[in-house]
Amino acid sequence: MSTDQFSLKGKIALVTGASSGIGAGVAMGLAKAGANVVVAARRVDRLESLVSDIKSVGGTALAVQIDVRDKVTITAAYDKAETELGVIDVVINNAGVADSRNFVKIDEDSLDFVMGTNFGGVWNVAQEGAKRMIKAKKPGSIINIASILGLTVTPGQTAYCASKGAVIQLTRAMALDLMRYNIRVNAIAPGWFRTEINQEYFDSPAGKEYVQRMPARRLGQVEELIGPIIMLASEAGSFVNGTVLPVDGAISVTGIH
Repeated sequence: MSTDQFSLKGKIALVTGASSGIGAGVAMGLAKAGANVVVAARRVDRLESLVSDIKSVGGTALAVQIDVRDKVTITAAYDKAETELGVIDVVINNAGVADSRNFVKIDEDSLDFVMGTNFGGVWNVAQEGAKRMIKAKKPGSIINIASILGLTVTPGQTAYCASKGAVIQLTRAMALDLMRYNIRVNAIAPGWFRTEINQEYFDSPAGKEYVQRMPARRLGQVEELIGPIIMLASEAGSFVNGTVLPVDGAISVTGIH
């Protein structure tokens, strides 16, 4: 196998939830691997900063505003991307939310918020992307960012666990439906990664103690997600379809959540 198979040159990749954290890091990694990157989120100001960073290292990037629960914004974002860059052939469904509550305390609004974003948003963005690839007769790769909490569970995260479990089953079903169009669908199931959202907790005594119970004795770094995603997005993963790949330092096989 040549390392050229890992190149994303000529690919046009959409990354949702790209305004911070994992999404921003993945977008930069895809750009460095040669992809033209469409970064999408609700906070356009954060996206413009990311676009500037990508361009500063020689990449090509475009910012689009998307609310993954709103199909109108999704259609508009794909239209803009096609006009400026071409048909998107790599979709990274990264946008996600959490609302930590015990099962009996989850109200309808909370459930709709988590399921509508984490599951419905993946569905909406992937379906629009797949339809456009099929129309253009263009092969592609859809990568859904699930979670180890879609494979296992932890207290106080009932809605989140259910939403990510649904994403995993959606990934598997999509892979079968889209295979005939040469569109592959896989999922990444990240463990705990340091981001701006959780860094305060993991810098606390409780967070540090929790990290020491992890098999790797450390958190993942966002950069460590980029390699697996590039493999799934590129020709290096041409026969990988319908898989769920944990990137978690073995947390999911220990019973530690």
